[in-house]
Amino acid sequence: MANERLGSKGLFNKHEFVRIIIQSLYSLGYTKSAACLESESNISCKSLEFELLESQINDANWDDCIGSITKLKGLSDETRASALFLVFEQCVLECLSRGDNSLALEILRKQISRLQVNKEKVHKLAVGLVSLKELGLSKLDYEIIQDLRSRLLIELGKLLPPPITLPERRLEHLVEMASTAQIENCMYHTSNMTSLYEDHHCNRDDFPTETIQILTNHKNEVWFVQFSNSGEYLASSSCDCTAIIWKVLENCEIAQKHTLKGHQNAVSFVAWSPDDSMLLTCGNMEVLKLWDVETGKCKHTYGGDGFIVSSCAWFPDSKRLVCGSSDPEKGIFMWDCEGNEIKAWKGARMPKVTDLAVTSDGENLIGIFSEKEIHILNVRTNSERVIKEENSITSLSVSADSQFFIVNLNSQEIHMWDVAGKWRKPQKYKGHRQQKYVIRSCFGGLNSMLIASGSEDSKVYIWNGRSPYPIEVLSGHLKTVNCVSWNPSRPQMLASASDDQTIRIWGPNSFKQM
Repeated sequence: MANERLGSKGLFNKHEFVRIIIQSLYSLGYTKSAACLESESNISCKSLEFELLESQINDANWDDCIGSITKLKGLSDETRASALFLVFEQCVLECLSRGDNSLALEILRKQISRLQVNKEKVHKLAVGLVSLKELGLSKLDYEIIQDLRSRLLIELGKLLPPPITLPERRLEHLVEMASTAQIENCMYHTSNMTSLYEDHHCNRDDFPTETIQILTNHKNEVWFVQFSNSGEYLASSSCDCTAIIWKVLENCEIAQKHTLKGHQNAVSFVAWSPDDSMLLTCGNMEVLKLWDVETGKCKHTYGGDGFIVSSCAWFPDSKRLVCGSSDPEKGIFMWDCEGNEIKAWKGARMPKVTDLAVTSDGENLIGIFSEKEIHILNVRTNSERVIKEENSITSLSVSADSQFFIVNLNSQEIHMWDVAGKWRKPQKYKGHRQQKYVIRSCFGGLNSMLIASGSEDSKVYIWNGRSPYPIEVLSGHLKTVNCVSWNPSRPQMLASASDDQTIRIWGPNSFKQM
């Protein structure tokens, strides 16, 4: 049985397969079933090598334990040294607990100091032992020693490689990898559910390809639209100087909740607070306003004294916000919800800001400066990375997992970059039309690998992130589509805003029958 293969292609070993099942049963709490399977199959979840180490550690046979680790095959020098350090560390602690300080010092000087491990770890251990001795805490009772030995075994289990030990929850990891691979190969992935009973596949019939509702409440061009983080609301802004908060009903219909009035010019941008309790609106060449979503009342107005706001974004705590100005001397300001300034990036050398966003983890502030430069500022470390594009950038959007962002260019391309800077070149997406207008795109789908964008040819374009060419082109609007937004909790729902003064809600054909 040791070399018996399973699967139609014989790719994996039966012994390993059963051993991983046993581990999974133990991790799920089915200890009796796991023990029964071990007995019936004559396969142990633990290897013979690890069982020997466990016995030696529990019996405090330290010399034998060190000899066993020294003889283990397949270990790198670094791993072997780290394993021996853990064992010697336990030896020293137990020597101190018996009052054998001289032996503890000898192990520290002669054994641990020889190991090829980080010298800081050795120094930290030495300082810790002196502190224990000075505080009179060197006497450890039996239960504490047994607990420390159990922790040592856990650490060795994490450190030693297969087949000596198994990585934690190995079966769950393998199943998750297989499911993820199927999802990534699914061109139309919008399903909330995946099943282990059958191979994953999303059908085009479940994809937003049909207009299910047209919203006509705005009286002029609609420039921006965005679903809230929970997907329960939608916000839109228009050249009619208003913004509207909409409610997404259970039957997937959209109903007007509040009309927000107060701007003197066209409203070009909105941003939901992460907790969906507040909404920011930017007036075109005007101020920034903060609104209460429940009441529809304006809570605060930012940006007086000629501060022209071009874009805004929230930090994940829903207590801090940032806004950028197209006036180079104004730069970027961070405020709280009461209007108190927290921080500012400004000065004569500060370029004008055309768009900005904050990653959902709050780590990075991403801004479009001087039309062709992307600046990624780490708020915590103040480190900065600059990406230069050859053509003017009109807008940006960040993925929900904070790993990627896309920028729209007036060269009729969308570029996707990774936030961490691993890519030297962007992924490129083509097909839509964009030259004169500010077109805004968005990420969508459950794995953030669907990208949607408006277009000057009155259409909505949708790409799967792995392909540069659109998988769907949605027709219905009569003029330029300025902005699109994917519902984060209902990935089969998409909204688009257009110069034809309408907002279209897109969904599968099945939505029209509800």
